[in-house]
Amino acid sequence: MAGIPAVNRDEKNILKKTECFALDMDGTIYLGEQWIEGATDFLHKIEETGRNYVFVTNNSSKNAAVYVEKLHRMGLDVTEDKIVTSGQATIYYLKNHFPGKKVFLLGNAMLRDEFMRAGVILEDEHPDVVVTAFDTTLDYNKMCRVCDHVRAGLPYLATHPDYNCPTETGFIPDAGAIHAFINASAFRYPDRIIGKPNADIIDYLCTRVGSRREKIVMVGDRLYTDIAAGNNNGLKSILVLSGEAKREDVYASDVVPDLIFDSVRDMIKLL
Repeated sequence: MAGIPAVNRDEKNILKKTECFALDMDGTIYLGEQWIEGATDFLHKIEETGRNYVFVTNNSSKNAAVYVEKLHRMGLDVTEDKIVTSGQATIYYLKNHFPGKKVFLLGNAMLRDEFMRAGVILEDEHPDVVVTAFDTTLDYNKMCRVCDHVRAGLPYLATHPDYNCPTETGFIPDAGAIHAFINASAFRYPDRIIGKPNADIIDYLCTRVGSRREKIVMVGDRLYTDIAAGNNNGLKSILVLSGEAKREDVYASDVVPDLIFDSVRDMIKLL
């Protein structure tokens, strides 16, 4: 089909022109605790050629320190400046648009700690703003409380839109599934979603790296988050077929990546 790039080819030399690789994590670099084959070689090659990379994840069930520790366990030592999460981008958005406001946060203890360390005021009973994340400690009491606040009409933000999170054994319900639950009871979806494919996380990313948008490539395994994030926000986009999306999905989608590779391993020879 015209307009859809051939797999494992880069006829426009996009990779050579890239200064910063914004890399999705789940399904792109690893699955669970397992590296996707060739991923560490790919990262080393980026550094050898004098370029930069950052990990950009919608997964707000963990904070940056947890990702650093996970990568360390897997044999890669990086600092927190290599990690960009939808949770961090949400904190950035709150500080710019709701400074000093009290926030009800539906999220794990790790994310709550990250919010508090950043100076965000958390309040369960009488908040000014609602933020929902990927809360793997979700229980019925939390769901009742968040639905009450959303039903009351408070500003309602979400860290990211993903319906499912990939794991080594399949998929588990993610933040988008929580939004659907809330909507079924409170009849509202989030007023604003910060994470990929939306502009807010890319705006935040650009504050963290020293490259112009046209020199940044978004690499990921999902058309509707990773690739759309690049396409919609002035970045180049590369789809890898190592996670959720398959090649046939591109033919059925309005979201078309600039490049397609079977995995990050297949990009190494073109860097």
